[in-house]
Amino acid sequence: MSTLTGAARHSPRATVSVVIPVRDDWHHVERCLDALSAQTHPPFEFIVVDNASSDDSAAVAARYGAVVLHESEVGIPAASATGYDAARGEFIARVDADSVPGPTWIASVCELLERHPELAAVTGRGTLMDDDGRPHLRSSRLYMRSYFTLVGLALGHPPLWGSALAMRRTVWNEVRGEVCRHDARMHDDIDLSIHIGPQRTIATDRRLTLPASASPLALDGALLVRLWRGLYTIVRHWPREFPLLRWLRRQQSPRAGLTATPPPLAPVGGAL
Repeated sequence: MSTLTGAARHSPRATVSVVIPVRDDWHHVERCLDALSAQTHPPFEFIVVDNASSDDSAAVAARYGAVVLHESEVGIPAASATGYDAARGEFIARVDADSVPGPTWIASVCELLERHPELAAVTGRGTLMDDDGRPHLRSSRLYMRSYFTLVGLALGHPPLWGSALAMRRTVWNEVRGEVCRHDARMHDDIDLSIHIGPQRTIATDRRLTLPASASPLALDGALLVRLWRGLYTIVRHWPREFPLLRWLRRQQSPRAGLTATPPPLAPVGGAL
């Protein structure tokens, strides 16, 4: 992970569209939009994609002035892609309804992508928390380390994590016709990572880490579904995206850096 230095602070200039796919998440959406409304660098727009919700998610989002889109094809891949397609900002950020970005999260996204034109996308990790705010620190570290290590080995570069990612809109326009948006079995952030890399560079940065729901830690069928979707997504792209072939293409690409983190940057809005 990158570290903070004492260099001059960065003043973000880019416009950022924040995409939030939701399905029956009104109580989480409210908290997420509260956090996004308190950013030191305000987003250009919130895009909430209502994925066939039966609750008041869309109405809650509308009260916050969000652009509310309706995607009837159930599945995070379709909902996310619909939001990305509609985004008008220079950068597209994606968080989940249960994400709670800190006040400098958007500013950090801008700093990374503005100062490092070689980066196609950036991502953070998560501190998984119960609804009452109780963090699962050890479990979070284990879960995140396993995800980034194992998926990273399969891809040949760091993967994106869907609750805390951002990419250039130009990059999305390059891959939007390739992603598997109509396959609800896909782990959409892994699928996006596959199509962005290995010829482009994805970086992780600790300032993009944010609190998110501890639901991935639940020892029930949901965890098994997540694991199955991740494996399915990776294997579904074989043989072209077989790990060794991706590693070789990455080594040969002039556009892709081989480091998981960008060089040290200045604090954004104060030390974190």
